[in-house]
Amino acid sequence: MTRTQANAVMLTVAVIWGLAFVPQAWGMADMGPMAFTGLRFALGALVVAPLAWREHRQTAQAEAAAPGPALPGGLWLWMSALGVLIFAGAGMQQMGLLSTSVTNAGFLTGLYVPLVPILGWWFFKRAPHPVVWPAALGCLLGTWLLAGAKQVEIAAGDWWVIASCIPWALHITLVGWVAERWNAPYRLACVQFAMCSALGLATAWWLEPLSWSAIQAAAGAIAYTGLISVGVGYTAQVVAQRYTHPADAAIILSSETVFAALFGALLMGDRLSLLGWAGCSLILVCIVAAQWVPLVWRRGATA
Repeated sequence: MTRTQANAVMLTVAVIWGLAFVPQAWGMADMGPMAFTGLRFALGALVVAPLAWREHRQTAQAEAAAPGPALPGGLWLWMSALGVLIFAGAGMQQMGLLSTSVTNAGFLTGLYVPLVPILGWWFFKRAPHPVVWPAALGCLLGTWLLAGAKQVEIAAGDWWVIASCIPWALHITLVGWVAERWNAPYRLACVQFAMCSALGLATAWWLEPLSWSAIQAAAGAIAYTGLISVGVGYTAQVVAQRYTHPADAAIILSSETVFAALFGALLMGDRLSLLGWAGCSLILVCIVAAQWVPLVWRRGATA
């Protein structure tokens, strides 16, 4: 696969994820957010499971002969921790969709992008490029504009989505570090999805009513978000990122915010004021700048 082909795959993933916000919202009409999260990630784990098993059979002997660097606390601890972070991010995002629009959720989810280099600095002492700081401030200003430029008027659903950016950013920061020490992306993805599913279904059993009729009513939304968004989308991302630059991937994937707004307008009738569109535009510019400016800077320094 060439770098251009890999970038085309990443753009397809961004479209898949942008569209997923719509069935995620539709699914809330029939069941609670934790049950929906648990069921869709269970389907995602089933999609990846055959690839994970094939990967295990192909690499088991090589790993036994030449084990990679040890992970503090053990591999299963880190895989489980990453699964908890996915559950926290997906669960809070799903809670947010109960009381915010698809467009708002899409753009606010993108706030994790400026957080990633800041967390990398915190955990791994990798100083972020100076552009990250104005980009982060710009995202905050964009969020205020998206809320209508009013004081304390951000909806409860918006706050849930904003909070979900923290576990998403933590996951992206840590998953690369784990993957460097264990070259098994499909097994890592499968365990993470299974952990997220188990936590979601356990929480739903405790807090939410769930019936077979509700599952049947939300079957279409669960199928798309589980089979396509989680199973195909995440797996395609893993494959494509082996052939493209990480900064390219982050910039392309951040376009899911634009596709979320597009599909929200086409399929759910979402509409924004001029201030809202200004906020969305500012958030998108800051997201892209946080990844694109350091990439150009590094290329210039190399040249």
